[in-house]
Parts: sequence; C-alpha cells; structure tokens
Amino acid sequence: MQDGSLYAVGDTCYLKYYIIEDGERVHKTIQLCKRSDVHYWRQRTRNGKTRWEFSSAVGELQRETMDKVRADAKAAEVAALALTRKGTPGEMRVVDFWGQKYLPYIEAVLPLTGQPRRKASTIRGFKQIWKQHLKGHFGETMLKDYEPAMGKRFLRSLTATQGKTTLKHIKALAGSLFGYAVDEEFIKVNPWHDVKIPDDAIESGATEHYTLAEVEDLISSLVDHVDAQLVLALACFLGLRPGELAAVKWEDFDEDTVSIRRSVVRGVVGTPKTPESLATLPLPEQVKIPLQLWWKKCDKPTEGWVFKSSENTPVDLHNLISRVIKPHVEGKSKCRVCDLIPKPSGVAWKTLYAGRRGAATAVIEANNGNLAIGQALLRHKNQMTTATFYKKAVTPETLRNGMKMLEAASKAAATTSDSKKQA
Repeated sequence: MQDGSLYAVGDTCYLKYYIIEDGERVHKTIQLCKRSDVHYWRQRTRNGKTRWEFSSAVGELQRETMDKVRADAKAAEVAALALTRKGTPGEMRVVDFWGQKYLPYIEAVLPLTGQPRRKASTIRGFKQIWKQHLKGHFGETMLKDYEPAMGKRFLRSLTATQGKTTLKHIKALAGSLFGYAVDEEFIKVNPWHDVKIPDDAIESGATEHYTLAEVEDLISSLVDHVDAQLVLALACFLGLRPGELAAVKWEDFDEDTVSIRRSVVRGVVGTPKTPESLATLPLPEQVKIPLQLWWKKCDKPTEGWVFKSSENTPVDLHNLISRVIKPHVEGKSKCRVCDLIPKPSGVAWKTLYAGRRGAATAVIEANNGNLAIGQALLRHKNQMTTATFYKKAVTPETLRNGMKMLEAASKAAATTSDSKKQA
C-alpha cells in the first residue's frame, strides 16, 4: 500500500489513498487536519509546474494515519483468513461473526433480483436489536462456547423491562445468526434452537387504531393541506403502509384503482414488504376526492412521485407528519406551512399504522366479519395475521347488530323446525 497523497481545499488538508477491498482497488479520501501554526501548506510553482508543499508536521500526521490504515487493513486480512478456517470455529467471537460474516450476508445484493438478501427495513430492525440488546450480551463470547442456557437466562433477565414481542424479535435474530453459523460450518448446533420465550413474559400492549369517526375528524382538521389529507386517506381507507404510501406515483392510479408496486425505506426505493403486497386496490370516494384535488394543485401531472421532496425524491413522511399533520391534529404547535397554531382536532395522533389497522377493522365490520376482505385490503399472505394483529374489537353497535342477526336466524330455524313437524 502506498503512503497516500495530500491536497488542500481552503483551510483543510485532505489525504487520498487506496486500499484493496474484495480484490479490487478502492480509493478513499479523509480530512487530515485544519490549517494551524504547526500544520500549514502552500503552493509553489517551479518550471511551470505548481505543486503543494506541506509542513513537516503535516507529513508526520500523514505517516501516522497511513500506518493506522495499513494496520487496519492487515487486521481485516487476518480476520478474513480466520473466516476461512472452518476447522477452528472457536477462534471467532459471536460479535465478529455478526460484523464479518452475517451482516455482509444479509446485506449482499443478489444478482437475480438486484435487491439485498433481506429488505432494508428488516436489516434496519436487525441492527437496532443487535445494538440495543445482543451486542452487549454476547460480549467476548466465542461461537463455540455459547450454550442454550445463556440464551434462556438472557431472555429471563429482560422480562422486567421488555414485552413479549421484543423478546420474540431478539430470539429470532439470535436464532438466525447462529443458524447461519451452522450453515457455514462454524458450529454444529444452533444453541438458540431450544431457547423458549419465558412463561412470565408480558404481552405487549394492544396496538391502537382509528375509528371511522376519528378519521373524518383528522381529515377535516387538514382542510387547508390537501396533500396531508390524501396521505391520511390512503392510510386510513386503503391501509397502505407508510413506505408504500410515500412511494406511490401518478402512473400507479387510474380512474378507479391504484396499483401498489414499490416501497421506500429511508430514501431507498425497493419492492413492498412481501410478494402479496404487490396488488391493485379499488379507490373509494374518500380517496378519490383528495387525490383529484391534489392532482389539480400539482398541475395535473401524468407521472412522477405523488408526494415528492424538493430534490424530486419520495417525500419524508416523518417531516410531513411533524411539520404539518401533528400540529393540526394536536393543536399544540405551529404548522410549518401555514405558520399557524391550529385548533386541536379532538383526536389523539396514533401514527399512520393506526390508520392501516383502522381500515382493516372497518372493512371487516362493514362486511359482516369477513376476514378475507380485510386480508385482501392489507395484502396479507396469512389471514391469521389480519385477525391477530390488525382486526380490532368490534364496536358495540356491530355487536348489537350481530346479536339481532343471531336472533333472526334462530327464529327462522325455529319456524323451519315447526313446519317440518307439522308436515
């Protein structure tokens, strides 16, 4: 590896060098130092050629930095070599396997699809669980030394602070990590295979949803922001996920339907969460009206993002929610667009996902408890997912209507029975 080259821009000195990554030469540029009485430079022209001259202190800093770069490269080389030694799995810590083997595996882009092996949202969730829970737990433990009892004790230690759902996520990631270690022949048995969720784990609190009445109040509170109204309508009547909602384009709509074709996670546009999520949904009037108004306000476009940023990328919904939607819903802060503190809507803000849950609940109730309709709307592969996580408790009115239908059915059955007896 070379010693790198120096150049300056204004009062900042930069160091440019290259390293070898995956057999290819990759150029790197880092900020080396700011101009000072010790670290300084100038340009001098000799024989018609202009070149930089740097103080000896800058040169020394360059050498120290490159020594560290070379040392890091050597360490990475040794670690990579260790990965190939399948006969010595005990030489690798769990945390090293995560960073050097498992994470690159799930982040790898597959030539067949052009997408990472795991979706960006999944990887982001994995990284959060790793950083918050698993990294510290594994510490210096070697792959070969980790035992099922360690996982059991760890989950039991979390029952006082974490709900059952979080424990399931932790177990799933740990099991996947060690499962891959088994596949790669670093260990023979997955120690998390027999780790069970503690019996005393606390069930997570019920997720919230919006009623249809609340949705009407939410949308009415945003009468001066038709784009925000459309966002809520797509979430609360069509059940679109936030990533799908941010990624819709004008060409996805026709007169009566919208086709869900993509999703965006932290600015990265990809496919929706599951293959079943790719679908065409009918548009109710509650969506058509704000859609038409927003289309006209955008000068009747035929293509492009429905909700776009100033850089012509999918909008960051978090910004729209914090700057416009929540101020109008809650009435506690100034709207960044209309520069007013609106009157509160009377409805608590419960996130866009509450709109998705509310849409499922409403459409199932409106169809006499037909879960298949809710499953189709939310585009779930398994109807149990719709029933377990998205369909909320029936309203008292629906229960009363259901009991009336039961009463009528019972009377009809009794009448039929009497007729048969008389015959």
